[in-house]
Amino acid sequence: MRLKNKVAIITGAANGIGLATAKRFVTEGARVVIADLRRDQIDAAVAQCNALGGSADALGLIVDVTQRASVDALVAAVKQQCGRIDILVNNAGITKDARLVKMTEVEFDAVIDVNLKGVFNCAQAVVPTMIEQGSGVILNASSIVGLYGNFGQTNYAATKFGVIGFTKTWFRELGPKGIRVNAVAPGFIATHILDAIPENVMKQLEGRVSLGRLGKPEEIASVYAFLASDDASYINGAVLEVSGGMTV
Repeated sequence: MRLKNKVAIITGAANGIGLATAKRFVTEGARVVIADLRRDQIDAAVAQCNALGGSADALGLIVDVTQRASVDALVAAVKQQCGRIDILVNNAGITKDARLVKMTEVEFDAVIDVNLKGVFNCAQAVVPTMIEQGSGVILNASSIVGLYGNFGQTNYAATKFGVIGFTKTWFRELGPKGIRVNAVAPGFIATHILDAIPENVMKQLEGRVSLGRLGKPEEIASVYAFLASDDASYINGAVLEVSGGMTV
């Protein structure tokens, strides 16, 4: 088990890639903190993780990553209950798509607050603990949209480009403290976030992937598990595209 005795906070972990990552981390021996907004979804995710058996150990805490007080309360609770923080997966994210000429300020600000400010809030909150420990891993969720841009996603692309900027800055600042910072840039993954996309558009997306299909949440989770583990001990400041060979 590559993450045995590690304590991992995963934001947005009640469903999708976050939940798949929580399950994978539990099977790798980590104590996983499922951090999300809704108690009912958090409890369901915790139950799924702990049902995996063995040494499965998950607990659920409410957090709003856009609110620093909420993030600070999360970190304090994790330190109190677990004693340390080894891994942060900045997974929480939303989309509110529209072309530039139609995007509202509310739509723009909402995505910036969750996908960019939320990543900043969470990372800044856990870093003092990791510095004190002399070790830690921060994994940021970018996207292929953060590498290439995408039609109708001005706000989302800005945040995912920004997350790469965070990663490229923080690995320089935090590497000497024993903290690795990397980003994962998934392609289009089969989660609820794609539910609003028409079927004909989905077929077009699949056609742009050299493997001929969308990705699975578990395939992203496996990459996070690798990057969080000592198997990736010399990987720092990387942005790993996991898209099945997709062109946007």
